[in-house]
Amino acid sequence: MTAAQALKHIVQQLLDIYDPGESLSIASIVLEDAFGIKPSQISTKIKLEKPQVVALNAIIQRLLAHEPVQYVMGQAAFYGLRFKVTPAVLIPRQETEESVHWVLETCKQHPEIRSVLDIGTGSGCIPISIKKRRPDLDVHALDVSAAALEVAAENAVRLGTEVHFYEVNILEKKVWKNLPKFDLIVSNPPYVTQDERPILPKNVIDYEPHLALFAGGNDAQRFVKKIAEFGTKHLTPGGWLFLETNEFYVPISSEVLTKHGYVEVETRKDLNGRDRMVCGRLS
Repeated sequence: MTAAQALKHIVQQLLDIYDPGESLSIASIVLEDAFGIKPSQISTKIKLEKPQVVALNAIIQRLLAHEPVQYVMGQAAFYGLRFKVTPAVLIPRQETEESVHWVLETCKQHPEIRSVLDIGTGSGCIPISIKKRRPDLDVHALDVSAAALEVAAENAVRLGTEVHFYEVNILEKKVWKNLPKFDLIVSNPPYVTQDERPILPKNVIDYEPHLALFAGGNDAQRFVKKIAEFGTKHLTPGGWLFLETNEFYVPISSEVLTKHGYVEVETRKDLNGRDRMVCGRLS
């Protein structure tokens, strides 16, 4: 089986559950991550040997069960880096790359920013990406999940970055006192409500960690409120808070920041033109 035939085979198998564009994207990821065949090499005479074809068919079976390709491959691309991912962590999204870019842009514009905290770090993609590009910053991250922190710590080591990790439930105010102050806080917190559960894709609801998806009950702003309050106590004067959410909650999240005393509240759209990110500065 040639690489071109393998690509076509994967796409054809996946068309029942994914649209053509996504099927092609998944097929390209499989060939590169599993067999080292880059998209530019598809048209060459590279062939898959019999053991590779057997492995490919096993991969396809997992994909047909709606398992995300990143979990099947055990890794995900994010901000030019490769992160280990397991079912203990959310799969890094392209939209979150835009949050990282906004944070780095702000750090460049405000050299007084020296310390950064990521809340709900998961794979560690946010703090590690920041530290990789700004090694001079003091970068910290927390998560309630010990399993997620294990993955994040491994990613930090693999990618040669020093990030300080904490196992903390940000909803428990009593533990806040154990954390220092920061110049900037960033978070992509859980914001999916129970009412929204039926509309989640099968590959998300069946495989990604519910702890990182659901805010708890039907209050989509549960974590936003706590993080905004935490920021009032653990941001340095004039410190920055960045939050990622979905397009429907951006106006409400902006109001939460304003009610907690944040000023210069700003929102940004993602690459698809949807409101996605909110930023505020502690007055």
